[in-house]
Amino acid sequence: MSRFEGKRVFVTGAGSGFGRRTAEKFAEEGAAAIYLVDILQNRLDTVTKEVKKRGATAVSMCFDLADADACQQAMAQALADDPLDILVCNAAAVAEERFLDIELESWQRQIDVNLTAYFLLARDAARSMVKQRSGVILFTASIDAQGHSLKFTPYCVSKGGDVSLMKSMAVELARSGVRVNSVSPGPADTQQSTDLVGEELMAKWRKHGFPTVPLNRLASVDDIANAFLFLASDDASYITGHDLVVDGGHTADVYEIPNE
Repeated sequence: MSRFEGKRVFVTGAGSGFGRRTAEKFAEEGAAAIYLVDILQNRLDTVTKEVKKRGATAVSMCFDLADADACQQAMAQALADDPLDILVCNAAAVAEERFLDIELESWQRQIDVNLTAYFLLARDAARSMVKQRSGVILFTASIDAQGHSLKFTPYCVSKGGDVSLMKSMAVELARSGVRVNSVSPGPADTQQSTDLVGEELMAKWRKHGFPTVPLNRLASVDDIANAFLFLASDDASYITGHDLVVDGGHTADVYEIPNE
């Protein structure tokens, strides 16, 4: 398939997980240039090689998305070459902590990375896209935007903000030919999840399933990347302002009788 022949794409959190696989798939489907953002250079080096191997130009950008100036400079650099066609804001900061123990520094970092960076990158990309009267902006939200996960308050709040920002932008930009949507993953098999719970528990879930999800497994990186590529493609040309939940039925399963 060549749904993205010649397209220019910008992906944050591209060093691993959803972001890396999404970038690779854009390259596989014909993207001409992909800007890759991550805070870890060694991960960027790996995904840069994979993107180039698939035939796309890869531009590595290593910086902290909590730095507002760096966000704006990176987008300005990308737009200085040519207009962008697709922006995927995917990176996330997350910390496990009880609400009463949250310090301002932790709260601020998660809001900065998970929400403010999305706003800054999307705003600047959109300013360019409206001049071309075309473009797609996509966010990684989360099913946590629909409620709460114990000990993850700043993350849940920031993801709720991402969905709200996405809908606001979708309405504001629709008449300028720019579509804006989000993907809300459920529990997933990613490096970030492994960092949170440990390799031993993740290996158990891979082998025996994830019973709180009706499909009884974690989302794969391909599950989420495929959702992004669909929303970025012309197949989704009449979809904007939508949060696509990809969670194996998790949020549909309201109540089950507990088993021992």
